[in-house]
Amino acid sequence: MQNAVGIDISGRTPREVTFEETQESDYVITMGCSADGVCPAGWAGENRDWELDDPDGKSAAEVSQICDEIERRVNDLFDEIESA
Repeated sequence: MQNAVGIDISGRTPREVTFEETQESDYVITMGCSADGVCPAGWAGENRDWELDDPDGKSAAEVSQICDEIERRVNDLFDEIESA
């Protein structure tokens, strides 16, 4: 099965990000829940919570708007990182 942007999502299920994965990351982006309980106090990376709406139970049009907002924010983040 492919999602609306053509990415194969068959066999994929959401999972929790591990402590070790955050240790290897420069940025942790959450989408409506803080990562304060996951990211250790001594972690050198940056945590940002984008506070997006949960798409569960939303119409296809609403989910599309959420996806568009995620894409915009990811592009903005890449632009910010490249200009740093």
